[in-house]
Amino acid sequence: MGGFFGAISQRDCVLDIFFGVDYHSHLGTRRGGMVVYGGDGTFQRQIHNIENTPFRTKFERDLKEFHGRSGIGCISDTDPQPLLVRSHLGLYAITTVGIINNAEELVEKYFDDHGHQFMAMSSGKINSTELTAALINQKDSLAEGIRYAQEVINGSATILVLTPECIVAARDKLGRLPVLIGKDKEGCCVSFESFAYHKLGYTDAYELGPGEIVEITAEGFRTLVPAGEKMRICAFLWTYYGYPNSNYEGVNVEVMRYRNGEIMARDEITRGMLPKVDYVAGVPDSGLPHAIGYANRSGKAFARPFVKYTPTWPRSFMPDSQEVRNQVAKMKQIPVPELIEGKKLLFVDDSIVRGTQLRETVEFLYSCGAEEVHMRSACPPIMYGCKYLNFSRSNSDMELLARRVVQELEGDEGQEHLDEYADGTTERGKCLLHTICEKFGFTSLGYQSLDGILEAIGIDRDKICTYCWTGKE
Repeated sequence: MGGFFGAISQRDCVLDIFFGVDYHSHLGTRRGGMVVYGGDGTFQRQIHNIENTPFRTKFERDLKEFHGRSGIGCISDTDPQPLLVRSHLGLYAITTVGIINNAEELVEKYFDDHGHQFMAMSSGKINSTELTAALINQKDSLAEGIRYAQEVINGSATILVLTPECIVAARDKLGRLPVLIGKDKEGCCVSFESFAYHKLGYTDAYELGPGEIVEITAEGFRTLVPAGEKMRICAFLWTYYGYPNSNYEGVNVEVMRYRNGEIMARDEITRGMLPKVDYVAGVPDSGLPHAIGYANRSGKAFARPFVKYTPTWPRSFMPDSQEVRNQVAKMKQIPVPELIEGKKLLFVDDSIVRGTQLRETVEFLYSCGAEEVHMRSACPPIMYGCKYLNFSRSNSDMELLARRVVQELEGDEGQEHLDEYADGTTERGKCLLHTICEKFGFTSLGYQSLDGILEAIGIDRDKICTYCWTGKE
């Protein structure tokens, strides 16, 4: 996915930008970038590949060269950014998070007849941040241009722009990701993650609404384009992406995860489906709080039968080779034999997407002497690849475990009954669970219900994006 952080102050704020961006490293794995306005009409910028070395390590050596009272930075899973853009709107830096599904159509419609050229990335695709800037430059002001770009983009676009005078922050038109403003005595910052600026001494000042565009200076902030009424914030911010001490729309991530696990256990108890196990455990790391909630409600002891060794390989999906990624994932799993041998275990994971490493995890547990392995997913079966962010984004929906199994069970006919397959209380839903159990060696399998996860988040369900589960926008 990706994240960004910006700061503007009456003092040099380079370190704030550096640490603020670093605190978004859990949101992306490919590129990191920083740009600082030096106050003399110049911008200092650096972009690094962070696939095998963390953001902090790559940028520490650049800090002595960066000086300024305003700047922005980003963590990106896709394009090299931030970019510097010169146009009739002046010289500015821009970074974006989102997806442009209609990039080729936009280029053909707006730019082909003007001889406009875009730098191609190694994949041959257009840098979406560059395309967003080109769309913004179609209008006579940044605010007009941002609003225009967000209207014509099919997908999502959360945008941060740095000019010599200010930072302009724009939340996606449907608010799929959060944008928050913090304030201290000398200036303001803007961030995805609230904890990032809390650690830097800023306090909560404002949370942008969907489609809202705000101008930020050291003295404060003002709305340029008011928020819209319709919102579709991504549910996975709470279940997976978000950092535990962050808050979105007033709902804390860690608290939601405890509540989500409690609701799963409550509903299984109601249906008489709670298995007899020795321990409830979470698949590290984001599955742990869901498991704590499940254990608390079920009355089963919580334990950590295996832990992840992360000092050398903090992200198992960094290597290009799937074979290497699988081996790294295997090397990271360190068992606690005393908590596995002869034990009946129930694991809660944040989600089950492709199931790539599930079988190996189960085999690992059985090889360490587990008697039973029950699996629970903290969200419903994922039936559709995400069209709006990078979570569960696939070349084909058939890469998703649940969809593959439906196709195996019933062919194309099954694709007409996905709602039934997603409901574990229906005959089709039970068949899906049974088949996945057989494939992966689970003693039992359960998914959180759609109603359950929406109850756990606790805000108006019409404001939450559930596309990857329901296919409904």
